[in-house]
Amino acid sequence: MAALSWQVSGWYHLIPLTWARIARPTPRLGDQERIPASLLRKLTTASSRGGLEELPCAEPEKRVQDPECGTHLPQCLLEKQRAPVLGGSLEREEVISSLLDMGFSDVHANELLTVQPGTRPQQLLDIVSELILLGVNPEPVYVTLKKSPQLLKLPVMQMKKRSSYLRKLGLGEGKLRRVLHCCPEILTMRQRDIASTVRVLQEKCLFTVQQVTEILHRCPYVLREDPGELEYKFQYAYFRMGVKHADVVRTDFLQYSITKTRQRHTFLERLGRYQTPDKKGQTQVPNPPLRDILRVSEAEFLARTACSSAKEFEVFKTLLAREEEEESENRMPGDKSTREEEEEEDWEGEL
Repeated sequence: MAALSWQVSGWYHLIPLTWARIARPTPRLGDQERIPASLLRKLTTASSRGGLEELPCAEPEKRVQDPECGTHLPQCLLEKQRAPVLGGSLEREEVISSLLDMGFSDVHANELLTVQPGTRPQQLLDIVSELILLGVNPEPVYVTLKKSPQLLKLPVMQMKKRSSYLRKLGLGEGKLRRVLHCCPEILTMRQRDIASTVRVLQEKCLFTVQQVTEILHRCPYVLREDPGELEYKFQYAYFRMGVKHADVVRTDFLQYSITKTRQRHTFLERLGRYQTPDKKGQTQVPNPPLRDILRVSEAEFLARTACSSAKEFEVFKTLLAREEEEESENRMPGDKSTREEEEEEDWEGEL
């Protein structure tokens, strides 16, 4: 009993000292002097059986310990900073897995994630998914995005709307592959510009819906042309050369520049090797096929089709340019040449 009394007395004197230590200002993180952990954890008193019993201690301030993390604040902050990194890594792995399931190679899947810095993996997956749904195979999708990484900046909703519009034009089910390779801006250009080109082909040039789809598929470069120039190019083929709608589509006529077409056609015409068909489609000389006029190199055109020399052709092109310049200077604004008036009369007669 005496020993127990001495022990209680000793702890009785210790309690004021303990509270004095606690009453001191709690040091900030990083201070050299720290409160002993044992002092913050518990205060004890003697039990009736002579043992030690834990008493509740004062809760430490939040800047010392974060109850959400159960650890000291610096370590807690470190864990919270690591969380987004781990989450981003997990998202990246999930996107790579989805790309592999679509048919991309491991190399292409990883490269796609780096073609446009700053693009979220999910954004990449959404854009790729829309292209796959349009019928474009993984390899062309990879090539298109490598060539035009700015496509990954498109809002997903805009991409969905454009995909729906392209389907209405008949450019789904694999036909979009060539279009994207030649003219990837079809996904970013204004829809009204595309509609303007389509309207000229249907209403001014009188192509059918199926023919317009085929033109966009075979000659996507027409989307870059001014609609007025496109209409003039068709009129030149139809009236000056006697080329019908089906042949314009079949021969990819609209992809060639009007300058190249006019030079070669007029050169053959003046050599007597090409004649504009009459209203019945007949000529006095057999006209060479369009592929031998436009689809070949200049050297082959001169050797096989025109049977002329390069020097003669160069002189002719100079004279033709001078003729066109003089005609343009002599023509008043709004005036039409006699040939243009005749062509319009023929066009109205057919309608």
